[in-house]
Amino acid sequence: MNLSLLHNLTFLAGVIAWIAAQSFKVAANTVRTHKFDFHFLYSPGGMPSSHTAAACAVATSVGMREGLGSTLFAVVVLVTFVIMYDAQGVRHAAGQQARILNQIVDALRTQHRLPPHKLAELLGHTPMEVFAGMLLGIVTALLLHVCYGNL
Repeated sequence: MNLSLLHNLTFLAGVIAWIAAQSFKVAANTVRTHKFDFHFLYSPGGMPSSHTAAACAVATSVGMREGLGSTLFAVVVLVTFVIMYDAQGVRHAAGQQARILNQIVDALRTQHRLPPHKLAELLGHTPMEVFAGMLLGIVTALLLHVCYGNL
């Protein structure tokens, strides 16, 4: 039995789903702005949710390998729900707060000397971005298991 992560289909499903989601963000931004921005390869937020894609790919793979009634699948699904909730709840709210704080600082900058640093605003996700990440993760895992189920 090979224990290498590179031969672990569940691990690969999560990594490939994450890379696919981040790549989609880069491509969408490049089409929108007509310039390549490497920053989108590792930035949080945006369409689709890479956290959700990776977690759902892992959950789907675990379900296929261990069974939907297994304790491991139950744990992974619960953690995936927490990730999805956090992505669209807490992190989305933090991004909205950062946007408002940046507006306040911009207004104050005209009267006071303030550093030009801005808070990151694109932190969380809308429900649609989380849903798209979920679909991407599930499809990624299903395709990997159909094509390479013997890994």
